[in-house]
Amino acid sequence: MGLMDGKTVVVTGASTGLGKAMMATLAREGANVIGSARTQSTLDAAVAEVVANGGKAVAVAADMSDDVQVGRVIDAATAEFGGLDGLVNNAGVGYGYRSVRPDSMLPIVESPLEDWDHVMGINLGSVVYASRRALPIMVEQGSGSIVNVASILGMVGHHDAHAYTTAKGAIINLTRSMAKTYGPMNVRSNCLCPGYIDTPMIADYTEYLNAEETRNSWGCPMGRTGRPEEIADAVLYLLSDMSTYTNGAVLPVDGGFTAC
Repeated sequence: MGLMDGKTVVVTGASTGLGKAMMATLAREGANVIGSARTQSTLDAAVAEVVANGGKAVAVAADMSDDVQVGRVIDAATAEFGGLDGLVNNAGVGYGYRSVRPDSMLPIVESPLEDWDHVMGINLGSVVYASRRALPIMVEQGSGSIVNVASILGMVGHHDAHAYTTAKGAIINLTRSMAKTYGPMNVRSNCLCPGYIDTPMIADYTEYLNAEETRNSWGCPMGRTGRPEEIADAVLYLLSDMSTYTNGAVLPVDGGFTAC
């Protein structure tokens, strides 16, 4: 028996990094997983890996900053598995996105407005659109759990990436508001704030952060970046019946970075 047996979960941003690890962990624990991401080929590969390991997963490629495409993802959960028990709003872009939009991670004055709007649409809009679609289903069935993935950079100030940090901070307070509104209906909303995790998003910095000569100087008491599986385990907790009294929580998983 797994912790997620019989539960259906949508994971956005599922093709690489944190989302891929979340899919693998949830499927291993018995969940039916709908994985979504923008790029069909990488998403198909991630879902195929889950299935090859004995899990149940379906790929639905979509741009989560587009409400119509988000609707297709949520509809797939009910069409394929008959319901929706969990939603992980993980889709987003960060520092690695500079390869696509070089100015997207700049301070507010230097970031062109079109880049600002674009990042906000992906990082915050995706959470709004998916939650608006999922909540009525969960309210009608009388249960559900939503995990919104923000960031420690939504909890503290930062010298650049202002669109990113603004979106992540907004996700935190949106989660609290959702928890107050829908908690009485047995639909829980919680926010996960990863620290510096070894994913493609921070690939340019990983070697520096983990190097012997610098790993104790950048503010993490544990002196290392996190592993995607460590974030996936936190998602598992928040989605499963282990956390039935956890609602409106903001959980940093950051090796103690925000404790300093």
